[in-house]
Amino acid sequence: MMRFIPNGLTLLNLLCGCIAVLFVVNDNFVTGAFFVFLGIFFDFFDGFAARKLNVQSDLGIQLDSLADMVTSGLVPGLVMYKLFELTLDVSSFNSSLEGWDTVIVWNGLKYSILPVLGLSITLASAYRLAKFNIDTEQQSFFKGLPTPANTLLIISLPLILEFQNNDAINSIILNKWFLIGLTIFSCWILNSKIKLFALKFKNYSFKYNATRYIFIILCLVLLVILQFAAIPVIILLYIAMSVLDTITSK
Repeated sequence: MMRFIPNGLTLLNLLCGCIAVLFVVNDNFVTGAFFVFLGIFFDFFDGFAARKLNVQSDLGIQLDSLADMVTSGLVPGLVMYKLFELTLDVSSFNSSLEGWDTVIVWNGLKYSILPVLGLSITLASAYRLAKFNIDTEQQSFFKGLPTPANTLLIISLPLILEFQNNDAINSIILNKWFLIGLTIFSCWILNSKIKLFALKFKNYSFKYNATRYIFIILCLVLLVILQFAAIPVIILLYIAMSVLDTITSK
């Protein structure tokens, strides 16, 4: 019976991802984000439960990646798609425009080409998850940004727009060139060879986990001060501290 607990948690992650897709497609980013956060919570604890119960299996590994593909692969791609749409007033375009802003009329509806670029995050996530499954090195660290962290980065943008509503920040987030740059960065960092530390504790000694403890403390401070705007800062901090940790360890 115990061996079904981790897989059950993984399936709950998948369910949360499916529900998040429904809300994001209907422009309800807040509820969609809630289910993403819940899915990532289950994603963290399915591996934890498997290790503690000593019931790790190849099936669990594959199932975990399939669930992540939805919650941390499809959802951020759709969120970026929707953010691109917000930068364009599709109703004001006509089908004769050329370039990225071209609008295609199909079955009475108008579609812009530019938002489709956001789905490249989904493709990059799939590629990363496939590589992770066959990489035997990523036990105590990650190569490239994990898909859940990347999802938090992307999903934080509509939450910042919704809850913090700062004109300067809004103008940046809803700038199509910023979104294009972020999409390219997201796809690259997911599949980069940069070593990033994992939040896995073999013991709780500060000496061996100083980077992890400092990172967690800084995350809490930033969240209190910046709220949802802290999430992009935390992701950049995570990358910077990982690079610094790699340099100092050498």
